[in-house]
Amino acid sequence: MSKLILASTAPQGAPGMHGWAPDIIGAIGEPTTDAKGMLHAFFTNSPAGRTAGEQFLGRIFTRTAGRDEETTWQSRNAQYDAVVKWGTPNFGMLQRLAAIQQPVFIANGDDDRMIPPWYSHLTASLIPDAFVKLYPDSAHGFLYQHAQEFGADVHVFLDS
Repeated sequence: MSKLILASTAPQGAPGMHGWAPDIIGAIGEPTTDAKGMLHAFFTNSPAGRTAGEQFLGRIFTRTAGRDEETTWQSRNAQYDAVVKWGTPNFGMLQRLAAIQQPVFIANGDDDRMIPPWYSHLTASLIPDAFVKLYPDSAHGFLYQHAQEFGADVHVFLDS
């Protein structure tokens, strides 16, 4: 049986998804993003969130070989334009989720300011066989902060 895992995402047509919050735009809405902006967008301000974010940044910036090409400003703008289009409120688009018959695991940080966790609950409410797990004290980068727990949860979901 096919299964679906959704991480820090929102359904097309959801109200309020027509762009990002001003603090997220301020953190990552420039041609170059600094470490402070990345930390704000992807991690909470708590000590645990900051520690996880600093570890994440350390892993990113210490690797010098085999790295992906840097994302261009044009690519980042195209992604934002896609988010705005995706987030245009449309009740009909939301209703399409009811056609998903596969089991769905929806995961998010409990303090994600880029894709607020209420979208996870909205998505789950529209898919017949879906459940949500919110990872504590984490934001859009919950995957990095709770990598072992998320990985274990994915294995349990896939094996169930």
